[in-house]
Amino acid sequence: MNYRRWMLLGAAPALAVLLAAALAYFFGPAELPGRDVVVLIRPGMTTPAIARELTEAGVLRSATAFSVLARLRGHQGLAKAGEFQLNTGWTPQEILRVITTTNGIQHRVVVREGLPWWEAAKLFAAERLANQTDFEQAMGNATLLEKYGVPAKSAEGFLFPDTYQLTRIQESNGPAVVEAMLKVFDREAKKLWPQGPPPPDELLRIVTLASLVERETGTPDERPRIAGVFANRLRLGMRLQCDPTTIYGMGPAFDGKLKRADLENADNVYNTYARAGLPPGPICSPGLASLKAAISPEQNDFLYFVAKGDGTHEFSRTLDEHNRAVHFYQLHRDASYRSTPGGPAAPDMAPPPPVAAPAATPTAAATPAKTGTKSQTATAAPKATKKNAKAKPAAKKTKAKAAKTKTHKR
Repeated sequence: MNYRRWMLLGAAPALAVLLAAALAYFFGPAELPGRDVVVLIRPGMTTPAIARELTEAGVLRSATAFSVLARLRGHQGLAKAGEFQLNTGWTPQEILRVITTTNGIQHRVVVREGLPWWEAAKLFAAERLANQTDFEQAMGNATLLEKYGVPAKSAEGFLFPDTYQLTRIQESNGPAVVEAMLKVFDREAKKLWPQGPPPPDELLRIVTLASLVERETGTPDERPRIAGVFANRLRLGMRLQCDPTTIYGMGPAFDGKLKRADLENADNVYNTYARAGLPPGPICSPGLASLKAAISPEQNDFLYFVAKGDGTHEFSRTLDEHNRAVHFYQLHRDASYRSTPGGPAAPDMAPPPPVAAPAATPTAAATPAKTGTKSQTATAAPKATKKNAKAKPAAKKTKAKAAKTKTHKR
């Protein structure tokens, strides 16, 4: 008996050493010196699944030991979804801390004012946050649109331009990206309407008008004036004749060449040369300044404007004034011509169709298109009715055009 006791007592130190070695092995760094490893933790992954993922990535030696550690520390189910940069030289304790208390790798995406949805999608696709197909599908996600009060069947115009810091939670997550942008619009809208947004039809009208203003100028003090020009033309029943709307209706396939046939194409529901009133929905993501301009347009009597080539515009009250401005600024422009400060060179385009002169007496304002049209298609709304056509004032035969520029913000 004494012999067995002494044997056990003699083996105890050896067992303790073995246990300590095992703990040091399984709860120590996977390798030294360590190396960085990026691991993606997807939504809904359990602690054992995460442990297996980390072990396969070479960050852990034992998935079982890590699961035990998480349970002992009460951290089961607390790991965040996202992309994490870990190191094989870290202990399991440090790895557990990082994936449960930090937000992982943040991808910075700058969405500037005036981008249509497909250009914004490209920015997120470049960071592998959402591919274009998933982004487009999320644009029409009825649950998201209802949640954020978007009064249309597309989120176009409500994807607020901002700098986004997002983590990748799976290979492509369009809904998460679109929701992040809608959430910022909701936040910024509270600055414009502290008591709550206007009725759906009015909200869509404001955002649509703001998107036209955004695409027509990048000069801050011109935004209310251009909004005033559009308001005047709508009040008189004049067509807006806005190049950016027509270009938007042509979609991502637009090659930079705007032809006369494009301006005369009434099948393009965004063609404000061929159709009266506002287009069926926004044509880009307007910023806060353009939204403010659309809410409170400048009270003026201008009906026309033309780009000077330096990013600003010449505004005119009469057709004769506008014709002279067009001749002076546009017929002799060179390669440095810009319609917005620092903007791209002007697209190739044919001479514009005749300008609609203002009616002798004000006519009823053209009715804005109904909500719900898909903004990414050029065939989503019905053609103009004969009633609308009769309400439009007659066009004079002149090569000038109203309320349009030769280049546009991309």
